[in-house]
Amino acid sequence: MPRPLLKLSLLALACCSFPLLAVDQEKKDIVIGTTVGDFADMVTESIKPQLEALGYSVKLVEFTDYVMPNLALAEGALDVNCFQHRPYLETFSKDRGLELSPITQVPTGPMGLYSGRLDSLDRVKQGSTVAIPNDPTNQARALLMLEDMGWITLKEGIDPLRASEFDVAENPKGIRLVPLEAAQLPRSRQDVDFSVINGNYAASSGIPFAEGLFLERSYDFINWVVVRSEDRDQAFVQDVIAAYNSDAFKDYAIKRFEGYKYPESWNR
Repeated sequence: MPRPLLKLSLLALACCSFPLLAVDQEKKDIVIGTTVGDFADMVTESIKPQLEALGYSVKLVEFTDYVMPNLALAEGALDVNCFQHRPYLETFSKDRGLELSPITQVPTGPMGLYSGRLDSLDRVKQGSTVAIPNDPTNQARALLMLEDMGWITLKEGIDPLRASEFDVAENPKGIRLVPLEAAQLPRSRQDVDFSVINGNYAASSGIPFAEGLFLERSYDFINWVVVRSEDRDQAFVQDVIAAYNSDAFKDYAIKRFEGYKYPESWNR
């Protein structure tokens, strides 16, 4: 076959094979960072195959904390991360002087209160211990949930997204709060009466949401996919957004992650 015809044939084949956005010739490798568990599963089981069908090479890096994924993204070791809600991202970025941008929401497991040494809400007693996350925004989130339960009352006029254990105004049951790293909360249950556990760590530890004695009702804490602000308009970022909003991902997530809070844009 003459060379010009061969080139045209290859071009036609490429167009037929990859109907979505073309891969940026300067960016063929995408490194995605998530916490261990559900967000990692979303990448390996749905997002990675979609992006690889477009010609990208996708690598997943898993973390067990809420600090390193943002630092790694800001430093360029990651291209994308997925593990955090917007209040945490905004607080972390401001405190560290990072330029990071949320690009799309993802299905997120609800934070919940789970049994420890006590197995029902009506067994709470004076001085009961409750383990909560020690990072500022998730601690505030836990306190808001405990207030919603009627166990504590927070001071008036405080920023609810920055509430800490020192902002508790009323504590009629004398609840003793035990701040721990979020990843340690599932393993802390035998040492406390109750434990407030983030949805992703409950899921990754095999704790069904149905076992939650109380699940948060707020939709303010749905998690986001995040990139460096300078990359927001890059072709690979648009392809990542498309993958997380595709019908294939929605169908997969609704079946795979029952009981999760879904992105507002899904209208479910």
